[in-house]
Amino acid sequence: MPVFSGSKRSAALLAACLLMGLGLSACGGLDDALFGGGDEESTPAPQSQANAGIGPAPEQQIVGEGAYQAGPQAYAPQPQAAMPGTTITPIQIQGGANTGTAVSTQIAGLRSDLTALQNKLMSNAARLAQLRSIAEKAATYYHDSKARITMHLQIGTTRGNPDLVKEWNVAQAALDTLTSNINALNALGTDIGNDSSRAHFELNTIQATFNVSGAVDEDHRQLSVLEDETGQIIVLIDRLLREVTDDVQRQTTYVANERANLTVLASAIKNGELYGADLGSTMLATGTGEGPAGETALVTIKFDRPDVQYQQILYTAVSQALQARPTAAFDIVAVSPTRGTLAAVQMAQTNAQRHAQDVLRTMTDMGVPASRLGISSATDPSITASEVRVFVH
Repeated sequence: MPVFSGSKRSAALLAACLLMGLGLSACGGLDDALFGGGDEESTPAPQSQANAGIGPAPEQQIVGEGAYQAGPQAYAPQPQAAMPGTTITPIQIQGGANTGTAVSTQIAGLRSDLTALQNKLMSNAARLAQLRSIAEKAATYYHDSKARITMHLQIGTTRGNPDLVKEWNVAQAALDTLTSNINALNALGTDIGNDSSRAHFELNTIQATFNVSGAVDEDHRQLSVLEDETGQIIVLIDRLLREVTDDVQRQTTYVANERANLTVLASAIKNGELYGADLGSTMLATGTGEGPAGETALVTIKFDRPDVQYQQILYTAVSQALQARPTAAFDIVAVSPTRGTLAAVQMAQTNAQRHAQDVLRTMTDMGVPASRLGISSATDPSITASEVRVFVH
């Protein structure tokens, strides 16, 4: 698979430029790090060239690989009580008069702890809203770039088109940002889990204070109010934790799926075609023999007549193979005869390759990830018409 981005740092810088609203024009120097055309597999450009003359915008600072940090103006904590993108609204913590008892002093300390806990809750809600905002922008840039790539491939374009490679790097940088976002969400979930433990400890302490001697009726009234308020904050903390957990699961699945889609697009850009890979490419194996390690083919499709209807048989065989081995991968081998003149042999090889491309597209449409599909060509002197053999491993 070709390497499309010059370095992780260049991808991170591109993501920063995009999410800060700078657009592609502010990141144009990244072109030096992009994919080189042709059939040969390209290599990453030297980092010194990829980043020459590029510096982060005044409000940005690159922090390590695959991450970026925005300035204080970009993501300042939101002052409003109900944070956008969340369902967390603070409660009103009531004050109480000092009754002059030792229990009253303890109640004041518990009230202060509860107020600090609620402030931490709202700060975490602000962090979640910020991370959701970043994820929304990254997903928007990702899908915009992916749509432009797909559109150009569908209407036809050149092999290894540099414009599409640039768009591919934009999409990859957006997914890298989403990956960093998932890590930040996991850290946020840990903090919220710690706050939940603190809140339950606070509730236990309040309930235990009811048994302390030397209290007056007003002290017990204030304790009852604190108990109710703590219970409400526990509900809010648990709700926020559920939202973060759901976001982590949803984004993790999303990024994993889109990584596979990017792999398909990388091959498509290299070959200038929306589906499959070029059988004539030097990166694909060509040989003779029965198949991988002499294995028996899962399906053998003989193209000895026009319009061979193989889709249902192929689907059934692939489905059964995946049920037996969910992580199975497949090799698609275009097999051509060797009989006849040189021109006839070459024509047979071309036909076999075309049929293999059709089979690959069919399997992709069936939902088999492109990363699990390999394709090659072979010859067999014993056959009279081209075949496509599918092997499972």
